[in-house]
Amino acid sequence: MLKEIRNCVIILIGAAFIASGFNLFLVPQHLLSGGVSGLAMLTGYFTPFSISTMYLAYNVPLLILGLFLLGRRFIGLSILSVAGVTLMMALIPERALASDTLLSAVFGGVLVGFGSGISFRVGGSSGGFDIIGSAVTRYRDFPVGTILVFLNGIVILAMGYLNGNWNLALASMVSIYLTGKVLDMIHVSHNKVTLFIVTDKTEELLKQLLARPRGVTKIKTEGAFSHKEKDMLMTVTTMYELTELKEIIKQTDPAAFVNIVETTGVMGSFRRR
Repeated sequence: MLKEIRNCVIILIGAAFIASGFNLFLVPQHLLSGGVSGLAMLTGYFTPFSISTMYLAYNVPLLILGLFLLGRRFIGLSILSVAGVTLMMALIPERALASDTLLSAVFGGVLVGFGSGISFRVGGSSGGFDIIGSAVTRYRDFPVGTILVFLNGIVILAMGYLNGNWNLALASMVSIYLTGKVLDMIHVSHNKVTLFIVTDKTEELLKQLLARPRGVTKIKTEGAFSHKEKDMLMTVTTMYELTELKEIIKQTDPAAFVNIVETTGVMGSFRRR
């Protein structure tokens, strides 16, 4: 219960960073963040509708779609994030903290990326194309930030064509690029590590590990000095899941010897079906 409350608080903090990036840097310079938020901004720039209202309206169908693809917990936290961003955009005054367009693009992109990243870290998203990116990266081993850069780039090209101001479009591309990079730095689920676990409590540990969506290989070993036979369990996991896995090992067999190695690539089925 406390963990879920903590996650909700982090989601709202992330929403505050996102809304600040919008209202303090991007919107005053008529820049776009890309994706659904970019569509909302584009709509707000050329119509009487408020950006916060359109941000909520554009997100609703994607949240409904995500409910079927990504599960209730993820979408529940994403709904909280979208509601938080919508509310905070209405509360935070739209005021330019930087007069330079490029500086606004840089700092706005970093704030939005940080807010989105911490939302992903606790299992949610900031809505919009994040939901599409999460669906792709869950079933395909690909960085979510890279997916968002591609999707958002399409929106920016549309802005340059419709608005006729390619300086703003290119500055927006800088913002989106930084958003994706910051997001990938924080949301490290695509970075892999291999764990080699030498343990005396094989069955107890296997019961815990096999409850997760990653495969485990059991290897018979013998100590060179003691000549004592032991089991070594090998599993590949993500940096995002590593903390949880280390806690499982610590609770099940505190005396286990664990070697953690960075993995540059995985061939074959990484996710156990």
